[in-house]
Amino acid sequence: MLGLTACGSAENDGNTSSTATTSKTETQQTETAKQTENREDKSTPADTAAAPETADEAKSSGKDTIVVYFSATGTTKKIAERIASVTNADLYEIIPAEPYSDADLNWNDKNSRTTIEMNDPNARPAIADDTISFDGYSTVYIGYPIWWGDAPRIMSTFVEAHDFSGLTVIPFCTSGGSGIGRSGSNLASQAGSGNWLDGDRLDGGISEDELKTWISKYN
Repeated sequence: MLGLTACGSAENDGNTSSTATTSKTETQQTETAKQTENREDKSTPADTAAAPETADEAKSSGKDTIVVYFSATGTTKKIAERIASVTNADLYEIIPAEPYSDADLNWNDKNSRTTIEMNDPNARPAIADDTISFDGYSTVYIGYPIWWGDAPRIMSTFVEAHDFSGLTVIPFCTSGGSGIGRSGSNLASQAGSGNWLDGDRLDGGISEDELKTWISKYN
């Protein structure tokens, strides 16, 4: 929960030996403390809505759809957030145990981390905190950028570690121009379970109407 409280009080430090003045000051301090506690105890629905969900909270949210995504530069994240908003879905980000630096993402460097990973079909980058459960969900949107014509290897790490049985899985990707290709079907093969649909590439600048039209294809 995100609660914002900003409270302060100024104490009267004037020199006096008067018992009445001391009593008055103590009374004021007591009232100020009570007012502070009252303000700190209050929270609003807006405060609750603004707080990001943890994986455990997502499991118990009662929603039947979740958007899972990996985003190295933020483009896929923005699309994932918009899909979650339109579908009233939970949101889960796949975060690498070792974050990708700009140098790691340099596709022009044959020795960059991503180049090495994508040239190795068995590479499985570790995920920082993979505690998500699909219990209670029926639909999973799964998003990622396209690297070297395929999903990043960390997506393989994720799908191989989870059971998609009974789930409809809808892949989506972002890229500079490449389509989704076989990335979705490759992940489906690695997952070995779930009803994986074809999915699509979504442009970072997709309009709200276009996004809703795309989502409606699966409803």
